[in-house]
Amino acid sequence: MEFGPRALGARSIIADPRHSDMQSVLNRKIKFRESFRPFAPAVMEEHADEYFDLGTSSPYMLLVGSVRDEKRINTELNTEETNAFARINHERSVIPAVTHLDYSARLQTVNRGQHPDFYNLINAFYQLTSCPMLINTSFNRMDEPIVCSPMDAVLCFLNTGIDLLVVEGFVVRKSV
Repeated sequence: MEFGPRALGARSIIADPRHSDMQSVLNRKIKFRESFRPFAPAVMEEHADEYFDLGTSSPYMLLVGSVRDEKRINTELNTEETNAFARINHERSVIPAVTHLDYSARLQTVNRGQHPDFYNLINAFYQLTSCPMLINTSFNRMDEPIVCSPMDAVLCFLNTGIDLLVVEGFVVRKSV
């Protein structure tokens, strides 16, 4: 189990960072908080420099990097004619669910030696999608501690819009 203020892959909710509505969906269905609150990417360490100007590893999600210019989407948005939520939800990069208003992201770099299971999961996603990262957010609801036991995980799963739970080798899906 990990300790500290950040979920680093052992007690995490993960999602696809490429979908522009994912930030809103996670906040609304799982975190029960404002739809504009940002999420962090967990990126394979060897691919971090392709997406972010960071220059060093960030295994504990403590550093902020800027999304590289070539990964940004520079569509014009008239801020005088657009409401605040439209500006917040405006797609700014190829990884919109983890790109903040100022093109920054508080990221976690993941390497095989330090966290092999989480690395392998991200790598499997990369092999399927060509995207070397996942959204990584703490496995909890707003104002609750991060889950600390399988029972905590099941209760959070049942009381949120989480689609799938993997805990101690078991995979649980909600019935449709």
